[in-house]
Amino acid sequence: MLRRIKYNSPVILTFVFASFLALVLNWISGGLANRLFFSVYSMGPFFDPLMIVRLFGYVLGHASLEHYISNMTIILLIGPMLEEKYGSRNLLVLMTVTTIVTGILHMLLFQGAILGASGIAFAMIMLSSFAYSSKDEIPLTFVIMAVIYLGGQIMDGLFVQDSVSQMGHLIGGIVGSVYGFHVSANK
Repeated sequence: MLRRIKYNSPVILTFVFASFLALVLNWISGGLANRLFFSVYSMGPFFDPLMIVRLFGYVLGHASLEHYISNMTIILLIGPMLEEKYGSRNLLVLMTVTTIVTGILHMLLFQGAILGASGIAFAMIMLSSFAYSSKDEIPLTFVIMAVIYLGGQIMDGLFVQDSVSQMGHLIGGIVGSVYGFHVSANK
């Protein structure tokens, strides 16, 4: 007996499909799509017409299929539960705030380019620990995740030289944490 497939998490599924489309466009263009639309760079000309596109588009771009799978696995595991718990609108706000804050801080403080949705994934990881907490509580799962994920990113940022943006992970984790405290305080 077949059941129909339901588009059960519109924000998450739309994001996953849009990111996949960006990955395919980048592959077809030989990397040009990521350079033009799906990466945010350190502050250049303020009136660059593509700056706003890049500021929102960099989270859709991914360096490789492995990078895409890594981010989308986390987002697909946690995102639908968060979208059901907090609503599509609230989850979209979280994703947008994470995107803008990370992009602007990167443009102002760092050299080079960033791309990918790992900041959003980290925001969701941190927010997920608040999913079933009540007002005036700090979930122990939040404390442990903060130590493991955020502490690990701080250590990597200080001691590991790689192409991973620990700053994006940290900002995503901080935005998710702040959002989680805000939402649980308003329950």
